[in-house]
This record gives sequence, structure tokens and C-alpha cells, in this order.
Amino acid sequence: MKNRYASVAYGGMDVHRKFSNVTLRDAQGEVVSRERLDHVDRRKLREHLARWPQGTLLVMEASFGWPWVSDEVEAAGHEPRLSNCYKIEQMRRARGLPKTNERDADLVSLLPGERERWWEVWRAPPEVRDLREWMRHRMGLVAMQTEVKNRVHALFHRHGIFYEEATDLFGGQGRRFLFALCQRGRHENGTLPEGALEALRSDVRVLTMLRAELATIAWRLRGRLKRDPLVRRLMTIPGIGLILAHVLASEIGDIGRFRNHRKLASYACLAPQCDDTGEPDPTRAPLGRHLGDRGNRTLKWAFIIAAHGAVRKGGKWRALYDRHTEGGKKNRGRGFIKVARGLAQVAFVVWSKGMEYTETPPSRPGSRPARRRRKDSRPGTGQLDVAMVQA
Repeated sequence: MKNRYASVAYGGMDVHRKFSNVTLRDAQGEVVSRERLDHVDRRKLREHLARWPQGTLLVMEASFGWPWVSDEVEAAGHEPRLSNCYKIEQMRRARGLPKTNERDADLVSLLPGERERWWEVWRAPPEVRDLREWMRHRMGLVAMQTEVKNRVHALFHRHGIFYEEATDLFGGQGRRFLFALCQRGRHENGTLPEGALEALRSDVRVLTMLRAELATIAWRLRGRLKRDPLVRRLMTIPGIGLILAHVLASEIGDIGRFRNHRKLASYACLAPQCDDTGEPDPTRAPLGRHLGDRGNRTLKWAFIIAAHGAVRKGGKWRALYDRHTEGGKKNRGRGFIKVARGLAQVAFVVWSKGMEYTETPPSRPGSRPARRRRKDSRPGTGQLDVAMVQA
């Protein structure tokens, strides 16, 4: 019996949660087969993938749920590739095609036939994806902690409870105040109703649990420092500590996929863009100047948080911030973006060169040190004052 997959050269997959639509094509781009793969039965899925010729190039969109599917495709001996979802969407709209599962698979299957891989994005390896899972889980816990703290503040506001101490309500002294309030149910202005008291006790228990989980994650991250020199180098950059260093390592993944620091800044949504057309006008700034929104927003958040820490430490980063904000009087958001953009450039150099951060950048290879000119020297003559020479 003739093998129906003998002429298959490449294909495309439209991945969903429980199934995938697949379109396979031959070397000439003609459709060989259109199939539907069931994800629930993993054994049948692997048997089906094994029927295709070894080394088949399969393109799937980098949407939610691609990691484990791409791992199964790779384990079956094929070559998974990821495509940019936004570019594929614009490609579909330009062709005026309706959006269906079968047509999406057909459209993605055309991409390997393109002369240039303008559609391809980086496929993170399993170890990078695992670190991202861990760090994004921590970000979710921090968001939950903030939400619970806001609920406690709202409960205090509704019932007229005031904590006028100088310390934080959720610091050491503040937590003792909360625990005492949960036990007695009384405060200086009255007594909490039963429902409000139970809600407060529940929120305090949730906060205690979240703090313990966050402390466990921080303890495990500190243990990784001994075997991760990259994180240690990133921590030498002002404003970047233990958590942010791991976030940068997980979200960037491989610095080699960026040609220069400008590409990294663009990926982190820190590169300015403009929507100006026509002849440039030197008397005004470009119109529509803004930061891009197509990129890694988690990385943008990390660099912005690092910028706040770098500005607090002072030095050259504080001077950069003051220069663009008139000493912090206006446009403070723009100042932090400027500092974050500079930190992205520093992170690129530290990672790509394998060196630690220094306040004064090292001289370029082959460059001559700049000659120091005396203030007393006469310009154009190179002669110094006799007294200075004798001294």
C-alpha cells in the first residue's frame, strides 16, 4: 500500500487546547492532507505524529498552549517552528480570508515556502520555559498579596479603623496589630461586626500563607546563585537584585538572538516609535512618538522597576533621571523610561560580554587613552606654563 505521507515536506498546525488542525504540503506547496489531531489521548497523538516523514518542518503560532505540543512534535523526530501571531493575523486580513480553524492551518502551512523567515520567532527551550513558569508564578503570588492587602485597607476604611503608626500596616509592628485585632475583635473606636471580623481573619491567614510561599521561592532562588554566574553578573547592575536578575534571565533566555542592545530594547517595549510620515520638520519633534506595545511586557516591567532602584541609589543614573525631569519636578515617567532604556543597554553588554558592571565603561580594544589637557595650556600651541612644567 502506498504511503500517503511520502511526499510531505512541511506543514502548519493551528493549536487549540484539546485538538489541532494540521495542513501538510509537498515540496511544491500543494496540499497533501488536512487532519485533526486529538490532544486528550497522548498515546494516539504520538502514534499519529510518528506516521509523518522524519524531519518534517511544522509551523505553529506562538499562542497559548504551544510548548507541550512543540515538545511532542520534536520528540517524534520533526522540526517545530513558531510564527508571530500578530504578523499572521495581518497576513490573513490582507488576503481577506475568514478566520476558521482549517483556514488558519492552511495559512500557517504556507510559511515554510517563503523565501525569508520573516514570520519566525524564538522558541524557548524547556529549561527557560520552566524558569519563566516559576518566576511568573511568583508574580501572580505578589499580585494576589497586593489584592488581599487592598481588601484589608478597604475593610479598615469601611469600619473606621485607623492605624496611625509610622510603620507599615503589614510590617512587623503592623502585623502584631492585625493579630491582636483578629483575636479580640475590638479597636479603639468600637467593635468589629462578626462578618467583618471573619473576613479580616481570613485575609490575614491568606497573607500569612502568601508570605511563606514568597519566602520559599526567594530561598530557592538564592540557592541557584552558586551555579548560575549569569544571575550573579546581572545583580551587579544598579537596581537589579535577586528577583529581577532571575526575571531578566528567564524572559530574555538567549542574548544571542538579539543583534544589538537596540533590538533588546525594542523587544522589551522600551524603544520609542513614531507615526510621522512625509518630509521631516527639524523645528518640531516627530508626531505620535510613543513606546511600542508589541513585545515582552514582563521584561519592560522588570527594567522599569530596576530603574526606580537605580535612581534611588544615585550616581550617574540619578543624574540621567534629573536631566530629563528637571530634578524630578516633571515628566518623571519619562525619566524612569530613559533610565530603563540605559539599563537594557547595560544588561546586553554584561550578558553578551560575560563581564560585571562597572561605573566607568572599559575602553574599546585598540583605542588609545585620551590625552589629558591642562587647564593652563594655551589652545592650539600645546605649550604649558613654565612654573607648571617645573612643578
